Amino acid sequence: MLSKQPSASRRPNAARRLFQRSTWPEAKVVADILRTETVGGGLLLLGAVIALVWANSPWADSYFSLGRFVPWPGGDALHLDLNLAQWAADGLLAIFFFVVGLELKREFVAGDLRNPRRAALPVVAALGGMALPAVVYLTVNLIAEGGAPKGWAIPTATDIAFAVAVLAVIGSHLPSGLRAFLLTLAVVDDLFAITIIAVFYTDHVNLLPLLGALAPIAVFTLLVQRGRTWWWALIPLGVVTWGLMHASGVHATVSGVLLGFAVPVLRRDRNGHGLAERFEHRWRPLSAGLAVPVFAFFAAGVSLRGGDVASLVTDPVVIGIAAGLVLGKCIGIFGSTYLLSRFTHAELDEGITWSDLLGVALLAGIGFTVSLLIGELAFGAGSERDEHVKAAVLAGSLASALLASVVLVRRNAVYRRIQEQETRDDDGDGVPDVYQESSGPDSGR
Repeated sequence: MLSKQPSASRRPNAARRLFQRSTWPEAKVVADILRTETVGGGLLLLGAVIALVWANSPWADSYFSLGRFVPWPGGDALHLDLNLAQWAADGLLAIFFFVVGLELKREFVAGDLRNPRRAALPVVAALGGMALPAVVYLTVNLIAEGGAPKGWAIPTATDIAFAVAVLAVIGSHLPSGLRAFLLTLAVVDDLFAITIIAVFYTDHVNLLPLLGALAPIAVFTLLVQRGRTWWWALIPLGVVTWGLMHASGVHATVSGVLLGFAVPVLRRDRNGHGLAERFEHRWRPLSAGLAVPVFAFFAAGVSLRGGDVASLVTDPVVIGIAAGLVLGKCIGIFGSTYLLSRFTHAELDEGITWSDLLGVALLAGIGFTVSLLIGELAFGAGSERDEHVKAAVLAGSLASALLASVVLVRRNAVYRRIQEQETRDDDGDGVPDVYQESSGPDSGR
C-alpha cells in the first residue's frame, strides 16, 4: 500500500523529503547507467556460474591451471610476472575503477552529490551500510576461536551490477528515486571501498614509482582538461600510470580512480556532452561487459568437492561475511536512513514506503566484485581462507538477493503503475510530464 499523501497545508518542503525525484537530465543518465549495469550484471552472473560449475566438475584442474597461467614470464623486475587471475584482478579491474572514478566525479560535480542535502542520504546510508557489516564481522571473529579480524572489510561492499541484474530478473519497476538512490549509494560505497583498499590493504609502499606515477597522471590531466582525446596518447599514459602504481605497492586499481577524477565534467562539446560523459559512455560497456565478468570468472571458482563442509560453515570468517552482508548491510542502510529521517524530520517522498527501502537495503547486501577483491588482498589468492571467502560472499549475496526479491516482488504491480504515470508525455515534447510539474531549479528544464 502506498503511503498516504499529505494535504497541501501539511506537505513538508521538498528539500525535507527523502528519495525526491531528481532532474530529468540526471534521471536520463541514471537510466542509461542502469541499463548497461543490467546487461553487465547478467554477464557477471554468467561468468560466476561457469566458474562454479567448472571448478566442481571432473575438469576442475584445468580451471585452476588456467588461472595460474603466466602469459608473460620474466617480468618480475617490473612486478609484471602475473598469472591470468592476477591480471584480471589488478589489470582489468583498473578499467572498472576508472569508470567508478568518472561516476564519482560526475556525481560530485553535476549529479545529486553536488547538493549537500541530496548527498546526505546516500552518504549516511553508505556509511551505515559499511560500518555495521564491519562491526558484525569483527564481533564474530573476535569472539570465536580461530577468527581472522583482518577480513573486516570484505562484507562492506555493494556490487551495483549484480544488484541491478537481480532487479531485472524479478521484473521490479522501482520508483526513480529509489533506483537513483541504489546507484548513488553504490558509487559512494565504491569510494569508501577504494579508500579502504589503499589505506588498510597496502603492505608496503615504494615511494619512487609512486611519485613517478604523478608524471603520467599530470600529462593525462593536462590533455583531457584541454579537450585532447587522442587515444594514442591517453591509453599509453594510463598504462604507464597503472604500471608505476602497481610497482609502488599500492593496489593498481587506484590508478583508474585517479585518472577518472582527472576528466572534466562540466565542459561540453558542440553536441552538449561533457568529456566525462563521453568517456563513461565508451568505457562502461568494456567494464561491465568484459572486465568485471572476466574477474568474476577467475575469482568465483570455489571447489566444494572433497572439502570439509563442516569446517566451512563453522569458520568465523564465513559466518562473519555472510552475516555482515545479509544482516549488517540491511540494518546499517535501513537504520541509518531511518535515524536520518527522525533527526531531520524528513519524510519519504510520495509513493515510497519503508518496505521499499527495506527491499533496497537487502539488495545492497549483494557484495561480489569488490568483496572478492578485498578477500584476496586480506588472505592471499588461492589460500584456504580465500576459498572460504568466495563461498561466504556467494552465499551471503544469494541470500540477500532472495530476501530482497521476496520483499520487492510484492510491490511490483504498484511500481509498474507509478512508472507508467511518471513516463507519460502527453504534450509530446520528449520529456515526461512529471518532470515539468514544477518550475524550480530541479524541474529538469
